[in-house]
Amino acid sequence: MTSAPTGRALPARELIAALTATFTGLPERAGDTAEDGPLGWDGYGRSRARARERTGEAEAVVCGIGDVGGTEAVLIAFEFGFLGGSIGESAGERLENAFITARDLGLPVVSLIASGGSRLQEGMCALTQLQRVARQLVRLRAAGLPHLAVLAGPVTGGGWAALGAGADVRVALPGAQIGFAGSRVRPPGEDPRAYTAEGQFAAGHIDEIVPAAGLGASAARWLRLLTTPAPGPAEPPAALRAMPPPATGWEAVQRAREPSRPGAEAYLRAYFTERAQLAAPDPGLLCGFGLRGGRSVAYVAQRGTATRPAGFRAATRLLTLADRLAVPVLTLVDTPGAADDAEAERDGVGPAIAEALAAVAGARIPVTTLLVGEGGSGGAAALTSAGHMWVTPDSYYAVVAPERAAAVFKRGPGEDASMAEQLRLRPQDLVGLGVARGIVPMG
Repeated sequence: MTSAPTGRALPARELIAALTATFTGLPERAGDTAEDGPLGWDGYGRSRARARERTGEAEAVVCGIGDVGGTEAVLIAFEFGFLGGSIGESAGERLENAFITARDLGLPVVSLIASGGSRLQEGMCALTQLQRVARQLVRLRAAGLPHLAVLAGPVTGGGWAALGAGADVRVALPGAQIGFAGSRVRPPGEDPRAYTAEGQFAAGHIDEIVPAAGLGASAARWLRLLTTPAPGPAEPPAALRAMPPPATGWEAVQRAREPSRPGAEAYLRAYFTERAQLAAPDPGLLCGFGLRGGRSVAYVAQRGTATRPAGFRAATRLLTLADRLAVPVLTLVDTPGAADDAEAERDGVGPAIAEALAAVAGARIPVTTLLVGEGGSGGAAALTSAGHMWVTPDSYYAVVAPERAAAVFKRGPGEDASMAEQLRLRPQDLVGLGVARGIVPMG
C-alpha cells in the first residue's frame, strides 16, 4: 500500500509550523523493540534507522498540542520521508494516544496527513491499525469533538480510507495525490486526475483546496466554526424584499419564480459575517458553517433548482455533523422539487430524501427553516423543520407545483392558476394552516 510521492511532500515539522508556533509534543515511544519488526522482515530495522537519520523523527507520526488561530487542538502530523508516512504498530499507538489525549482534554483534532497507508514490512499487524484508528474516530465523535484532516499528500491506502476520509472536514493542498489506490498499485490506464485533490474535490469527497501558505488561516477558520456553537436556535433571516402578501395563489407562484428574486446566496451573505462550505456535488445546494454574532450556525440552502440525490446526501452529512457538535442549523428552502429523472432514480433519490427527512426529524439540536422561494413537494419537505418554519412574502409551499397538480387531475394548462388557489400555497395561507409560524419582515 505504501506509495511514492508525486512531488515534494512537506515534512511533518513544516506542516505543523504552518498551523502553530506553540507546538508541544506528546510523550511517544521510540519505535518497536524488535529489530526487524513483528514479521522479522529482513532489513526492516536498517530501513527504519536510515529513516530516523534522514528525517530526524523516531516514527512516521508526530503528535502534540498547539494553538491554531486561537483554538487549542491536538495535532497529528505525518512524516512522509519516514518510510512513506506508512502506518505500523508504533505509528498506530501514537495515533491512538493522540485521540485519547484529545478526548481527555476536550480538544479538537487536526490531522496533517502524508501517508502511503499500511506498512508492508509489518504485514497484517500493520493492517489491523486501521481498525484501531477507526475505533478512536468513533470515540472522538461520541465525545462531540471535531476532526479536521489536512491532506498534504500523497494520501493513499489506509491513510486516506481510515483517517483522511473519516474526518469531519477535509482540506487538501493543490495537486496532492489522494485516493485509495497509490500510483504503484492502481489499475493501468486509469485517468490520474481522479486520484488528485482536484478530482476528489469535484467528486465531493474534499471540502476545500488550500495552498500551503493558507493552511493556517483555513484550519483556524474551520476550528473556530466547529467549536463555537450558538447557544440556541438560529433566528430566521429577515426578508430581503418588502412587499405585501400576494393577492392570489398564482401571484405567489410567479413571485417565487422571478429570476430577480433574492436567492439563497443573498440570504447567506446578509446573515453571516464569515462562512466555510462543505462539499456539495449538487450545484443547486449549499451547506456549511457560518458565524453570526461571533457564534457558529450550520446551514443548508437550496438554490432554486431541483435537488439531486447528492444534494440530499450532502445535507444529511451537514445535519449529522452539526447535531454531533451541538451547532444549531438554518435551512433555506427553495426548490421546485426533487430531481425525478431516470438518473436521479438510479442514484437513489428516494433513499436520499428519506435520510434527509430522518436527519432533520431526529436532530437533537434546533433546526430553523426559512422558505425563501419555491417550496416544491418532497424536495422541500426533506429540509423543512416541522413547527419551526418561517416564510418570506415572495415564497410559496405546495404539496406539488400547480402545473403538476393540474396534470394529476387531468386539468387543462389554462387551469394552473385556479389550481394554485385550491392548493392554498400563499405565505399567509401557510400561516393560517399552521404550517408556517409567520411571515418574516424586511430587515
